[in-house]
Amino acid sequence: MAAIGVHFGYTCACVAIFKDGRAEVVANDAGDRVTPAVVAYRDTEQVVNKGEKPVYEMTGEMTRHVAPQDVAKLILHKMKETAQSALGADVTEAVITVPFEFAHAQKAALRAAAEAAGFRVLRLIHEPAAALLAYGIGQDCPSGKSHVLVYKLGGTSLSVTVLQVNGGMFRVLNTHTDHSIGGESFTSALAQHLAAEFKRSFKQDVSSNARAMLKLMNGADMAKHSLSTLGSANCFVDSLHDGMDFDCNISRARFELLCSSLFNKSVQPIRSLLETTGLSTSDINKVVLCGGSARIPRLQQMIKDLFADVELLSSAPPDEVIAVGAAMEAGLLVGREIGSSPESVTVEACVSDILLKEVDETGAEVFSVLLPSGTPLPARRHHILSGPGRLASLCLELYQKTTEHCGLDLVFGPLCVCVTCVCFRDGSLHVSCVEQNSGKTEAISISAAS
Repeated sequence: MAAIGVHFGYTCACVAIFKDGRAEVVANDAGDRVTPAVVAYRDTEQVVNKGEKPVYEMTGEMTRHVAPQDVAKLILHKMKETAQSALGADVTEAVITVPFEFAHAQKAALRAAAEAAGFRVLRLIHEPAAALLAYGIGQDCPSGKSHVLVYKLGGTSLSVTVLQVNGGMFRVLNTHTDHSIGGESFTSALAQHLAAEFKRSFKQDVSSNARAMLKLMNGADMAKHSLSTLGSANCFVDSLHDGMDFDCNISRARFELLCSSLFNKSVQPIRSLLETTGLSTSDINKVVLCGGSARIPRLQQMIKDLFADVELLSSAPPDEVIAVGAAMEAGLLVGREIGSSPESVTVEACVSDILLKEVDETGAEVFSVLLPSGTPLPARRHHILSGPGRLASLCLELYQKTTEHCGLDLVFGPLCVCVTCVCFRDGSLHVSCVEQNSGKTEAISISAAS
């Protein structure tokens, strides 16, 4: 029975089908195996707030508002059409991948968009897990622990995740996501170099000309892709400025020199993540590369230098491997429904640290980690609180670390602040919390000594 796997990334989407025991990526109607996650509206558009939620506002003959999930619905519908044209049948069962840092609300919105697009969503799985499934990691090792690092460099983000594999179970030990760097950063650096070359040759500065720079970005992007397989690439732009054509040859060595700081920025999170996790490079058994920009030879070499004796998995196209893993998971779930595949289990986990806000003796705010990132949910933790006098009630503030898309450092965002049950029992103060937004009882309960 056939099934579909979809990787819906920040910049591109990819769809794979599972049929006759194997998963493969299918091309869209333009012949491309990866589709830009872009929907164009012909009217002028801008993002505004409506009902405390962001929407796209299109102005023209009439004003209309489009929610982000409506855009996602159109992209996912395109993926569904692409898969069904390859299958030649109306197949709706699908597994959709999500970034590990996605919160519950984001996952729910993506699931709703996929269902509106006509999919029957079998499961949402995290991108690192899909990457491991694509290479069969953990499937042929019934016992024994191993560590795998999943490195994903997409168009606008970098994600590094360390997982522990034990008897077919994947456990995320730690993850790091940086939205300040991605493939577009390398393209932009190359485009700026091309603008400087044009100025040197024609004495014309096009760096402030949006139309000319867009042409250079397109040319730089094509050259960047060529340099992943060739030693040099030619960049030709027709009528770049005042009718003047621009032709420039870029060597791989020059590209690597231009982007040397970006390469260092792309690799540094690996060291930081391993240090935070308490692992060394020798503790990693495999490294999986994902994301289109992970094709860059210089980047692959720098990662190989870090893990000299570790297997670097890049045989599958990095921009397709997550979709392949999703399709394999979809095939397993469909097989389970018809009784031909064993049961598989998904355990939810904390996307990031969940912390409790306290005040010390000096009056300074102190944040204590209750649930570290990657903790399986639901979870229970005990934490001792102290205060003056006899306490009849108290108010707790729980926070969750979040990453801003502008690339800022981690900040604290409120998770829940409402205590619904406070009682003394067995010499301890037992506290239960309710999430204010949804009204659901929080999966965390805290026991505090009186």
